[in-house]
Amino acid sequence: MGGLVTLSLLLQDGVGEGAGDQSGAGTGAGGGILSLLPLFVILWFIVYVMMIRPQRKQQNQHQQMLSSLKKNDLVRTSGGIYGKVVSVEPDRDLVVLKVDESNNVRLKVARSAIADVIDEKEKAPA
Repeated sequence: MGGLVTLSLLLQDGVGEGAGDQSGAGTGAGGGILSLLPLFVILWFIVYVMMIRPQRKQQNQHQQMLSSLKKNDLVRTSGGIYGKVVSVEPDRDLVVLKVDESNNVRLKVARSAIADVIDEKEKAPA
């Protein structure tokens, strides 16, 4: 946040200098842009560290979770459906879930539709 304030102050200073002094109009125009380059590099690094890297880490964790799905795992889909894994078909990227024990209701869902695996401690709502 502080970097954006600094950037706006630098840009305002540059605009103010150019408006008042017309005698040396051609001097220093390239230096202003080059002096901002380190600021842009720092801003890009902050965006990378704060947003891009954590998102990639989260994607990798989700992929590991999907690849380690096994029978009898309790899962929640991205649509909010809770079920127990009956079978995993890796060649077709399908997972068969049992969503109702009493009526033996089963759903075929795409593996990518599995949002997370529920621990035994935090059971699905009844």
